[in-house]
Amino acid sequence: MKKLEDRADIEVLVNRFYDKVGRDEKIGFFFNDVAKVDWSQHLPKMYAFWETLLFGQISYKGNPMAVHFPINAEVPIEKDHFAHWLALWTETVEENFTGEMADLAIYKATNIANLMAHKMEVARR
Repeated sequence: MKKLEDRADIEVLVNRFYDKVGRDEKIGFFFNDVAKVDWSQHLPKMYAFWETLLFGQISYKGNPMAVHFPINAEVPIEKDHFAHWLALWTETVEENFTGEMADLAIYKATNIANLMAHKMEVARR
């Protein structure tokens, strides 16, 4: 199994992950029906996001939390949705990569999922 080492690896990871997400019965509708994600725009943002988080390349500019609030207002994004997102991410990382950066990708995603689940819940109160 390959180590997660560079932007090209992130692109492979993100593409495989969002391929699963787009077809997923539990969370795919958030992307396809609610947000109506333009994948040609979304995927490069996600490459930059993960490159920034994992390798310190400041290539991402944006506020991921702010993007989720309008979706959450339309259709609540529940804790179990974030848990499922995390499970798909973890599965995809573990199917394709190994090593310290792969572990870090799972760790960072866990923190993101927990924080976003909490913020979305608070926003609905």
